[in-house]
Amino acid sequence: MSNSDRIFEYISKNPGCHLRKIRDNLRISMGSLQYHLFRLEKCDKIGSVRQGGYRSYFPSGVFQEQEMNIMQILNQNTSRQILFFIIEQKNPTQTQITQKLNVRSPSIHWHLRRLLKLKIIQEVRDGKFKRYTIDTKSICYTQIMVLVKKYYYTLWQKWSEGLDDMLSLYED
Repeated sequence: MSNSDRIFEYISKNPGCHLRKIRDNLRISMGSLQYHLFRLEKCDKIGSVRQGGYRSYFPSGVFQEQEMNIMQILNQNTSRQILFFIIEQKNPTQTQITQKLNVRSPSIHWHLRRLLKLKIIQEVRDGKFKRYTIDTKSICYTQIMVLVKKYYYTLWQKWSEGLDDMLSLYED
């Protein structure tokens, strides 16, 4: 199998992955990888989206813009943890997120701003606090659930077991 085929197959199975992740997992030199990514984009087999310092790669014609934004979030550990915590807790404050994830407040603030800018979460004022939420009836929420289940199956299993445990507390 050629490097281009390997790269395309990897991107198809791991949409939203970034350059270094592809390089590390496929063990291809950076120069060769960049060359093949350029060729695959030129042939319109893949597309890329730049967000901050990362460029994420997707198979062409498979994802809508919002889905690509969600996949970028799911591919970054801190952003994904924040998003899942917001879904689990319904409307936490930045302080609660910081304490739960044990990540410095400026970093949490940056990730929250990014999630807000991508319109994945909403900010709600509650007195002197800002709370973060996601509308569970929104298309975005549905897209998150579908993408997690399809592309992050082991993560989905682990997360859904945690939600089952949490929901059982309310039944007692």
